[in-house]
Amino acid sequence: MTTSIPAQALENMAATYGTPVYVYHAEKIKEQFARLQNAFNKETTTFFYAAKALTNINILRYINHIGCNVDCSSVNEVQLALHAGFEPHRVLYTSNNISFEEIITAKELGVHINIDSLSNLKKFGERFGHSYPVGVRIRPNIMAGGNLKISTGHEDSKFGVPLEQVQEIIDLIKTTNLHIKTLHIHTGSEIKDVAVFAKGLNVLFEIVQEFSEVEVIDLGGGFKVPYKPNEAGTDIEELGRSVNMAFAQYNQTHNRQLKAWFEPGKFLVSEAGYFITKVNVLKENATRNFAGVDTGLNHLIRPMFYGAYHEIINLTNGDAPHKKYNVVGNICETDNFAEDRSLPEVREGDLLVFKNAGAYCFEMASNYNSRYKPAEVLWLNNQAQLIRKRDDMDDLLRNQVTAQF
Repeated sequence: MTTSIPAQALENMAATYGTPVYVYHAEKIKEQFARLQNAFNKETTTFFYAAKALTNINILRYINHIGCNVDCSSVNEVQLALHAGFEPHRVLYTSNNISFEEIITAKELGVHINIDSLSNLKKFGERFGHSYPVGVRIRPNIMAGGNLKISTGHEDSKFGVPLEQVQEIIDLIKTTNLHIKTLHIHTGSEIKDVAVFAKGLNVLFEIVQEFSEVEVIDLGGGFKVPYKPNEAGTDIEELGRSVNMAFAQYNQTHNRQLKAWFEPGKFLVSEAGYFITKVNVLKENATRNFAGVDTGLNHLIRPMFYGAYHEIINLTNGDAPHKKYNVVGNICETDNFAEDRSLPEVREGDLLVFKNAGAYCFEMASNYNSRYKPAEVLWLNNQAQLIRKRDDMDDLLRNQVTAQF
């Protein structure tokens, strides 16, 4: 089953809420979560939605509603998750080069914690000893992901404790009575090859024998989603079979009951998102046709930041003959969304829709050029609900304080 929002509904939302506007299909998120649950052993596998992909409080509430847990990258995300109704034992906090004070705050909130440095592990052990179990993020020295900017497990990465320093973690357990419950890795984003996860799992199976109190092997996230037409994503069913078998064999051979954790973010929300824009201006020169839309990299930075591809559809003239366009923004920067993209003929006033706009799109938006951030809308049970109003001038001025001259 492929869940999508009808074209007429998208047009109606553009008319009601204005453009640009982000729209999220709740049932698509539910469909993606169900696919994970069906592929993996429910008794031994737990999923935490990586909230950094999209933190609108209503999305978090819906994630909670469908029974998925939540993974947070900052203590502020932890507090948002708790505000959305998650109980602390269903919240995972995976820190990255943060102050020890933030870890203490997470501990006081009672959530699961993954620590990614020897320095903070030492401080935690010295302060709390065996009283509060934590996870440790290992850098597995595995290159994976769509490009270097989203690869996090290689030997030059800032993330985690390097694999070659595992003995130092073991020494900390001995000297501080640190309670290590979880071994965690995250090798990158946009990982299509199931073998990458198997390789990471083998790394952790090798070292977990040195950690008698470890109960969880956490493989992070990074499942690839299809961005281009006819593109394949991660074969979740194959990955599920592989992980289920590996854990069953290891647990039986070593008489342990290790469990698997994953933190999918993009996989759950990317395909649920639509970004609707309006064509302001058409320009032509000797080499290019430009379709200038009413948004820019301030609202959708991924194409300029990552070189990311978003499929674009002409919502209001979809049956016209195709021409090639550079789809560009209205920001005082070069903000190309697409170059030489074949689209049904574009007219001024047409609505263009960017697909796969659920993950890292609104979440990375800014007010650059003092442009207002767009509204966000939830499509649920065939009805639209406004879940974030469009900025206005008050939002631009809200935190500015008048100086005296």
